Amino acid sequence: MLSRVFGFGRRSFASLTEQEILALAISSEEDDARIYRAYADGLAEQFPDSARLFEEMAEEEDGHRAVLIDLHRRRFGERIPLIRREHVRDWYDRKPDWLVRPLGIDKVRAQAEQMEEQAYRFYIEAAKRTADASTRKLLGDLAAAEKSHESLAQRLGMKHAPEDVRSQEAAAERKQFILTMVQPGLAGLMDGSVSTLAPIFAAAFATHDTWQTFLIGLSASVGAGISMGFTEAVHDDGKLSGRGSPVIRGLASGIMTAIGGLGHALPYLIADFWTATTIAVAVVFVELWAIVFIQNRYMETPWLRASLQVVLGGALVLAAGVLIGNA
Repeated sequence: MLSRVFGFGRRSFASLTEQEILALAISSEEDDARIYRAYADGLAEQFPDSARLFEEMAEEEDGHRAVLIDLHRRRFGERIPLIRREHVRDWYDRKPDWLVRPLGIDKVRAQAEQMEEQAYRFYIEAAKRTADASTRKLLGDLAAAEKSHESLAQRLGMKHAPEDVRSQEAAAERKQFILTMVQPGLAGLMDGSVSTLAPIFAAAFATHDTWQTFLIGLSASVGAGISMGFTEAVHDDGKLSGRGSPVIRGLASGIMTAIGGLGHALPYLIADFWTATTIAVAVVFVELWAIVFIQNRYMETPWLRASLQVVLGGALVLAAGVLIGNA
């Protein structure tokens, strides 16, 4: 678990040699071609035209892989190092096709658009780290090929209302805001609100001492905020994933984690136990419904699913803390 979060046992992208960068590009093109073919298989029955498109995209990735292998053979010989995405700490993740089933046009279009954007970012960063002229030219050409791909919405035959430049910029800005601020902040708020419920309410009902309960809640909230903020900041520098500044993401995650825990810890500054507990419980449900609202508003999670996941889960954690405290 810790090795995955902090990247122990994995290389940073900045430490890769030119040969390793080529090897990583080759394995990445192989994986992308495999994913596109899986999309084609999943769409073949209901959307045969779209399935053929993804087959063509897979063939494009095969062509990219072939020229990369030829370049590696000329520069470094026949032996290609075994290096994949999961071996690189700063690398973006690819969601396996079986995690996005059942396949739908909107879902695979969004995923494929993200794949092309990430591939473009990778080739731009890889070209910067290459001194050989032929390698730099090829990586630059591949970046241009990824960037010049037609909009998948148009390639899939979807019709969109024309948008002017300002609308496109607003959409891009909103997307970046969600990636940099909303996602890490939401993750922090969920962690801070839910994970601190059991220790705070267990301490409250075990001691009936509001000051001690407040100190426990304060320490749990601040500690969780530091942990979440640090983890968010160090596990992804944002260059390849496009998620933005790691400092901003870390601050968003850490601050919202601390706020999530402090919300139901602060009422225990009130000396009367039952008054403090009643207010704390009310704050908990406000926090949980705020999380549901954010998920629905920004992450487009249906209200019912978000309510079941957050409110029901939070209520169970709260009940567990009360039961443990009364044991």
